[in-house]
Amino acid sequence: MLPLTFDQLSLSPRFGRLPSHFYSRIQPTPLPAPYLIAWNQPLASEMGLAMDASQHPNLADYLCGNRLPTNSEPIASVYSGHQFGVNAGQLGDGRAILIGEFQTANGDFWEMQLKGAGPTPYSRRADGRAVLRSSIREYLCSEAMQGLGIPTTRALGMAGSAQGVWRESLETAAVVLRAAPSFVRFGHFEHYRNDIDSLQILADWVIEHHYPSASQASNPYVSLLEQVIERTAVMIAKWQAVGFCHGVMNSDNMSILGLTLDYGPFGFMDGFDAGHICNHSDDTGRYSYQNQPEMGLWNLQCLAQALLPLMDRAAALNALQQYQSHFETHFADLLRQKLGLLTWQESDWGLITQLFALMHAAHTDWTFFWRNLANMDSSLRNHFLDRSAYDIWLADYQLRLSSEARKPDERIAAMNQTNPKYVLRNYLAEIAIQKARDAGDFSEINHLQHCLMQPFAEQTEFEHYAALPPAWAAQIGVSCSS
Repeated sequence: MLPLTFDQLSLSPRFGRLPSHFYSRIQPTPLPAPYLIAWNQPLASEMGLAMDASQHPNLADYLCGNRLPTNSEPIASVYSGHQFGVNAGQLGDGRAILIGEFQTANGDFWEMQLKGAGPTPYSRRADGRAVLRSSIREYLCSEAMQGLGIPTTRALGMAGSAQGVWRESLETAAVVLRAAPSFVRFGHFEHYRNDIDSLQILADWVIEHHYPSASQASNPYVSLLEQVIERTAVMIAKWQAVGFCHGVMNSDNMSILGLTLDYGPFGFMDGFDAGHICNHSDDTGRYSYQNQPEMGLWNLQCLAQALLPLMDRAAALNALQQYQSHFETHFADLLRQKLGLLTWQESDWGLITQLFALMHAAHTDWTFFWRNLANMDSSLRNHFLDRSAYDIWLADYQLRLSSEARKPDERIAAMNQTNPKYVLRNYLAEIAIQKARDAGDFSEINHLQHCLMQPFAEQTEFEHYAALPPAWAAQIGVSCSS
């Protein structure tokens, strides 16, 4: 089958076949003189689209919504949600427009959504645009998370324009074309918690298209909740393992498929700080690194509350009680792999707790430490304040390793497939943003994407991306403004 171009696509989203009160039909707002910033050739190939950007006539126009694929029926969906713990009432796709759904040759479905293509009925007096800096961050982090093996929405391409967009200052506009099996959020269910008919229609739709095994359960809606709980626990365990902080874990930013969704004020930790807050808008630290597992459960409680009309309260509570076990089991397994252990013993929690305390005290770089632990790099002790305490921990760790009959080379190889060498540090994203904004140079975006899609591999040409962050990186601040 020959690769398709946008001109040859025929998109009709299954979500758009739901009753009309689930969404509004809306056309993207034209963006003047758009230009191509990035095109994700690996994802395009996976989806069966033309691999080379040159094969897509008017690609920038398609990526910003100036042109739409054949038979596209754009929609923006309505949902509600809790933001920073407060019921925010009706929300919705304020700057995201679903332009359709594409089925690949192998039967997979991909919804395609423009982020930043102009206002919708749910924009709440905002402009519906996204700015260049946040669009670059979302594009790069979507693909970085994919490379790390963390469930995520994807980014197919990005276009920009000289059109001004006012945030704290005047910036320029950009649009990211996002792709995912579905963009349904916890907030969609919260919106219909007092409308049982619509709630059941939505739940049935999600089960039919995304959780078909739930239909075989005695109560399909309980099974749906249980599966979403497990997927969410696994996703957050994976976040914690690589030091990723989402920054704005509101219930309307939580995917019903357990995908990392809505890359706003995210950040990968440099120096380890259990209370690290990556979002400068988060004054109380609600979404700090150490709070993310708890906030995952909090949001799942919002989802369960919304689903209560479809299930017994006791069943919902029983499902929620499974979250902690799912999270601890998956996190422990990830820690086992990071330590290079074949098995996990209950006593290993003590080893981890001691290590985390030492790293927290010294703000030891999270990614650098784990990557270099495999080779027992002697210089690692210099990254701790209490070096004698680290020496004691290392001796205990080596003793634990010796209890397993594993060859060192095998262990090292396994650890290097678990502990990434490259993550999207804030300063790397900032350099790419500065080059794009100040010089119209998008090469750094392409280089970073290529590197971050293989974060566990030794890549000589990208060795500088694995360096410890410069001093100025500590001054970078990200917030909800995008």
